Amino acid sequence: MRRVPWWVPALIILATVGQLAVAQWVPGIERFEGKAFGARLVAYPLLMLLAPAVWWLVARRRGRVERPPHGAFTLVMLPFLVDVTGNSLDLYDAVVWWDDLNHFANWLLLCAGLGLLLCGSVRPAWAVVVLVTGLGAVLAIGWELGEWYTFIRHGTEAGTAYEDTLGDESLGTLGALVAGLLVARVHARP
Repeated sequence: MRRVPWWVPALIILATVGQLAVAQWVPGIERFEGKAFGARLVAYPLLMLLAPAVWWLVARRRGRVERPPHGAFTLVMLPFLVDVTGNSLDLYDAVVWWDDLNHFANWLLLCAGLGLLLCGSVRPAWAVVVLVTGLGAVLAIGWELGEWYTFIRHGTEAGTAYEDTLGDESLGTLGALVAGLLVARVHARP
């Protein structure tokens, strides 16, 4: 993962922001209406840059001069691109299982990236799995609260939101568990 060049996460940010800008400012695209793209245009880039910013501050404080983990940053950023691209291609409405796959796969990617960043010195391996899974579960709950606040509470999806939220949180936590297992395996290698 350390061999990923710097321009890969940069390209992911640009592709995400570009699609968000289209969703927010190009009028008449029905699939973007009522999905809080103005909030996403602010929140997604900030969330995507949070891990690199924290990494840089910690590395600077420790006085380390090491190559940034662009691979881990890429994994953290990819779920935002996948989410926006799914909306751009209208996959959430056109493909019944897309939302479920997204919650599993995006949490796997996000939590694998966070696990690679956070768990380098965590031992034993089961503690890595518990830490990454727990972090993923908390983030899944936070995500669902954010979805509810931004576009479900006053939207047309309020009637089915409870069941969908429970499923999304479960799939996100399962994705985080798989990420935890993968990170534990990567860190266990000599």
